[in-house]
Amino acid sequence: MTQSISTKTILKALGTASLFGACLASAQAEDSVTIYGRVVAGIDVQSNVHQANGNTGTQVRAASNQWGTSMIGFKGKEDLGGGLNSFFLLESGFGATKGATNGPELFNRRSYVGLNGSAGSIKVGKNLFIDNDVWFLDPTGQQWIGTANLVHGRNWGGASNIIEYQTPTWGGFNATFQTSLGEKAGSTTKGRKDGVSLVYQNEGLELRAIYDLVRDANGKYGSIKTNQDGTTTAGNVYDSSKELILGGTYTIDKLKLYLGYENLKAPDVAPGSTDKVNHYWVGANYQLSPALTLIGSVFHVNANNNGGSANLYMAGLNYNLSKRTLLYIGAGTVRNSGAGTFSLEADEAGAPLAGQSQTGGYVGIAHSF
Repeated sequence: MTQSISTKTILKALGTASLFGACLASAQAEDSVTIYGRVVAGIDVQSNVHQANGNTGTQVRAASNQWGTSMIGFKGKEDLGGGLNSFFLLESGFGATKGATNGPELFNRRSYVGLNGSAGSIKVGKNLFIDNDVWFLDPTGQQWIGTANLVHGRNWGGASNIIEYQTPTWGGFNATFQTSLGEKAGSTTKGRKDGVSLVYQNEGLELRAIYDLVRDANGKYGSIKTNQDGTTTAGNVYDSSKELILGGTYTIDKLKLYLGYENLKAPDVAPGSTDKVNHYWVGANYQLSPALTLIGSVFHVNANNNGGSANLYMAGLNYNLSKRTLLYIGAGTVRNSGAGTFSLEADEAGAPLAGQSQTGGYVGIAHSF
């Protein structure tokens, strides 16, 4: 009798444990927290780098974020039932070669919380500004030789104090709306950013339209520039402006084609300064093998009022050693005309003298986790 009771007790305990384990596994599948990141480093070379003494020379340096920024992040979600989920994301970028963060904030790229359901998703916090969606139109994937160069980084900024809403996808269409509050007493426009991104996808075709407004500390476009140290200087079209980006991609088997256009307008800059910029590009990616992708692109910019013009040519490759590790090579040349001082790489630390050309490239390794 005792043996029989013990057996039943054990069987009940095992059954309860199995049920609890199944419930726990289900909860873990629905609710999760993930640590992720990427480390990128290599070697970079640029010619005709402008030096403090007024001369130019070739610069060799450790490459940190040329292929893409190193980063570490935390993300999670919770199933609230009824098709509704809550989520969060915290992300900080850094340079692997020096170990320094890309900005003074703890989470300098993204830090937001939100809800997602059948009606779409909403985010509140800090995020990349909406024009970073140009990434989908960039043949290089926003490398340092890419769409940001000829607009002095205008299309890859960040945005604090954001409220962002993304619609569900209907018939291949979806839209994202973003506002970044300026938080200035007595004004709803000073320092404020707003934007919308529209997407249409149908099999191999993807079309995008992005329109955004970046206002300066006066609530205008290009009237003043606020530097990182809090000082102010004359504004410019690349710092605060109205921006329109149009473009698309088309995938045919192993070939992906890219086409893009960007327009900047800053009506409040000082008289005679550049207030309009037109930027065009075409490019392609070709998957030569499951591990190897070839990259090629051509960019052109024209800035009015003696702002100069330039052509940028880029070729590169990505070689995947595994699902998480790849080798990359990027090389290019920028040909400036007139007063153009556009640099080969988007950090602008090595910009050439006005009208001069610049050639160089980088090679390195990227590991994601």
